[in-house]
Amino acid sequence: MCSLKMDSTMNSTFVLCFLLFSTYLSYGVASSSSATTTMHTNNWAVLVCTSRFWFNYRHMANTLSLYRTVKRLGIPDERIILMLADDMACNTRNKYPAQVFNNENHRLNLYGDNVEVDYRGYEVTVENFLRVLTGRHETAVPRSKRLLSDEGSHILLYMTGHGGDEFLKFQDSEELQSHDLADAVKQMKEKRRFKELLIMVDTCQAATLFSQLQSPGVLTIGSSMKGENSYSHHLDADVGVSVIDRFTFYTLAFFERVNMYDNASLGR
Repeated sequence: MCSLKMDSTMNSTFVLCFLLFSTYLSYGVASSSSATTTMHTNNWAVLVCTSRFWFNYRHMANTLSLYRTVKRLGIPDERIILMLADDMACNTRNKYPAQVFNNENHRLNLYGDNVEVDYRGYEVTVENFLRVLTGRHETAVPRSKRLLSDEGSHILLYMTGHGGDEFLKFQDSEELQSHDLADAVKQMKEKRRFKELLIMVDTCQAATLFSQLQSPGVLTIGSSMKGENSYSHHLDADVGVSVIDRFTFYTLAFFERVNMYDNASLGR
């Protein structure tokens, strides 16, 4: 069971994310306790699509869906780091140019006029991802590409793509290992870059990516356990590929029932 304590007065996206713990008891979940008494002061989101190529359309749709949702629930663009290959909207195979959908009814274009991608294409690397988490940037990196969180921050880290036992692939060219993630989170904690951190991963064997995590103040939710696959939800016949994964689809279904003024805690 989760032993992470939540402040009953917190009322924005991060609290709503934590409510997913009770919603997805059937998925892989782990946590660690936080002894800190630092007050919660701000919310951040790091949203990462680790795939590229047309047949991975659903992974970009997953990420853009979470991006739209956290903005709707009150996290502004300046506190969101969005990383994706961004190769779907203008792909020559796309029947709907400059549009990306997460449902076959095509009611919501996720790639609207208000999408700010911070790391695009081949910038989405393991190195850049770890630099975002730990704050170890080159001097020339602009503020818009930095996670400027502090010891009072609540951070949502969402990742989606293809993975396996204790790894997550980045664009079919490299891998993020479980010990890489654990080391980065440890550095974040030591450098006081968060108060509470929620890590959500939608990929095959997602929960294995958390196996090395020891830092306090961290809650993790994975779409699958060791030896399990993570599946797409449905195919869009017009687009020709699956447009969203099952875990993310039901996560979004939960989010659509809440608003930024809801007040709840993990214990409720």
